[in-house]
Amino acid sequence: MKTLTITPQCGECLRRPPLWSRLYCVGDYQPPLSHYIHQFKYQKQFWLAKPLIAQLNQNIDKKPELITYVPLHWKRYLHRGFNQSELLATQLSRTLKVPISNTLFTRTKSTPQQNGLNKQLRQQNLRKAFRLNHPLKQKHIAIIDDVVTTGSTTHHLCKLLLEAGVEKIDIYCICRTPETDNTI
Repeated sequence: MKTLTITPQCGECLRRPPLWSRLYCVGDYQPPLSHYIHQFKYQKQFWLAKPLIAQLNQNIDKKPELITYVPLHWKRYLHRGFNQSELLATQLSRTLKVPISNTLFTRTKSTPQQNGLNKQLRQQNLRKAFRLNHPLKQKHIAIIDDVVTTGSTTHHLCKLLLEAGVEKIDIYCICRTPETDNTI
């Protein structure tokens, strides 16, 4: 597997800075990482969480106070049977010895899958799709997702955290979509 990189800011991020402080990812959504994500997510090869998180953990220079993850709507959770981001977050929580919140966010709206949508459609798709469930005392929180494509999902979650008084938000992911591609 590739070693972790802290992603440099792309031109879009320089023009319109994201709401998060740093985005950590193992690499771009291309082989072999895309293959591992596919096996993990669609073939239920959960054992991959440990080596994927080991790669992600290599360059996390400052631990957050709390780890959380992108929630699934209950209908998708029942259909799939698991939340891949939750499995990754649980493994990372054990590795970093940082608490995890399984109840921080709720996905209140069942939205079509983001796969194949451009940034504008993803933003529209996610409007009012999440709720923050309780107040926070932590000032540094990390959100984990398996793949970050346009950042639309994490943008909505970051907005809720910032409104609640969180000062620093890191995004942890296994893959990001290369800059030249807006969809997976």
